Amino acid sequence: MSAIALDRLQPAKFVMHVLPGTLLAGVVAMAATLVSTLHGGPQLLYALFFGVAFHYLSADPKAKPGIEFCSRNVLRLGVGLLGARITASQIAGLGWTTAAIVVAAVVTTLLVGYFLGKRLGLNRAQGTLSGGAVAICGASAALAISSVLPRTKESERFTLMVVVTVTVLSTVAMVAYPLIARALNLPPELAGLFLGGTIHDVAQVVGAGYMIDHPTGDYATIVKLFRVSMLAVVVVAVSAMFKSEREQAEREIAANGGKAVTAKQPLVPWFLWVFVILVAVNSLGFVPSAVGTALSDFSRLCLVVAIAALGIKTSFQQLAEAGWRPFTLLLVETVWMAAFVLVALFARQHGLF
Repeated sequence: MSAIALDRLQPAKFVMHVLPGTLLAGVVAMAATLVSTLHGGPQLLYALFFGVAFHYLSADPKAKPGIEFCSRNVLRLGVGLLGARITASQIAGLGWTTAAIVVAAVVTTLLVGYFLGKRLGLNRAQGTLSGGAVAICGASAALAISSVLPRTKESERFTLMVVVTVTVLSTVAMVAYPLIARALNLPPELAGLFLGGTIHDVAQVVGAGYMIDHPTGDYATIVKLFRVSMLAVVVVAVSAMFKSEREQAEREIAANGGKAVTAKQPLVPWFLWVFVILVAVNSLGFVPSAVGTALSDFSRLCLVVAIAALGIKTSFQQLAEAGWRPFTLLLVETVWMAAFVLVALFARQHGLF
């Protein structure tokens, strides 16, 4: 059934149509959450690997619609709800020098991904996706950016490769970067800037910051949320860059009888409007802390379910086919971002700006 036909289903029929696959992805997400809670480790990575174990169900006619629904719609809802974590006052409290360092680190990492990706034989979309994942917020950014890039089987496989690699690198950074901060005797503010400005995933930033002390953890979290707030700007820019290519890819999918979305797509996807509105409402103090926490938790749940669905759609063989180039690119981007922020911190400590 095409995506257009799926959209025209009555609500009750639509729910029944996507329910089996959605429940499958939900059970995989619950298993990943349980293992992560009991034994530690990256929840999203567990969800991906557990999902891959159920790849044989990806072509099942009953499960497939729900798996597609989770990997696209639930994913976008999760990204939109990330806005509940952020307020304008948090961003303003960082100061212009901290904000400038973070913005410069994000922009230069995106450029490294774009241009180095070309040198490694990857296309524009792949270089942009890897750079955005490292620069903004790891797996969440990879999923958000991939949703506005041209959709192909190769792009889905590359996205999964990026999610796996960036999650592993973020976990390594969570352990290694606090050791670097201690070795350099960085005060809490600068240590927080280093950790929040370089580690990929929010959870790993929180873990690394509070490994050092409470002030470092608080500052690192705020810096990281500032990076997350840049996701909306980056996704809009990427959407504009690839708008014509994305529409052409959707026309080709429709011509081949696949599940295409409407050919004419908005420059700003709906989930980014949700993101921006939540940031604005939260900044005005209209979101109680309990509601904000609930929305943040639900956002995380949506992302875990989406990752599980993406895992179900992907096999280990497909991941292996991505080759060494994506890993090399993501590793170089990670090292670049850490080195850039450390140099900026050195310059700031010595009063160079």
